[in-house]
Amino acid sequence: MPAGARILLLDVMDCLVHDPFYVEVLDFFGLELEALFAIKSKSAWVEFECGRLSREQMRERYFEDGRALDLEGLETCMRESYRFMPGIEDLLDDLLRAGYELHALSNYPIWYELIEAELALSRWLRWSFVSCKTQHRKPDPEVYTGAARALGRAPEQLVFVDDREKNCAAARACGLEALRFRDAASLRAELATLGIST
Repeated sequence: MPAGARILLLDVMDCLVHDPFYVEVLDFFGLELEALFAIKSKSAWVEFECGRLSREQMRERYFEDGRALDLEGLETCMRESYRFMPGIEDLLDDLLRAGYELHALSNYPIWYELIEAELALSRWLRWSFVSCKTQHRKPDPEVYTGAARALGRAPEQLVFVDDREKNCAAARACGLEALRFRDAASLRAELATLGIST
């Protein structure tokens, strides 16, 4: 890693990897977003993301009315829909080649293993700070301060990238530099302004 280089903490869904929830998963259920949210458990997903529900418990609690979830079908749908965001592979290649240290910092359940199996993100980064492992979800400040502690770095030595402004704002409040993801080309340019050259 370049001397004194910042460490990058990268959100995964809709930053590195296409999130299938808003298109393919809705097609799988045959529902519009509002209709799915009306019957989907309000708490189960959060608990699943925080590692407090197993896959089997998620199967039983996904819907508020207790209807059965085709868990295997849903996982297959998601696995087949994961793909890199445009330009991200080249950017990750260049960051790795330049010697930067990259970590995932993501709200996601054990299904991150499906992403890894399909796309092998570990070629570029470590799955260090996934909510199902840390048991904290963005924008909880502990997500950011905990990552700094674990890495033995001051918050200002970390650069966080996320597609949601509320998560970026929470990171900034904890002292991290935060960039809101729009696309790979814009991210590359914004990283360059911080001296992170690719």
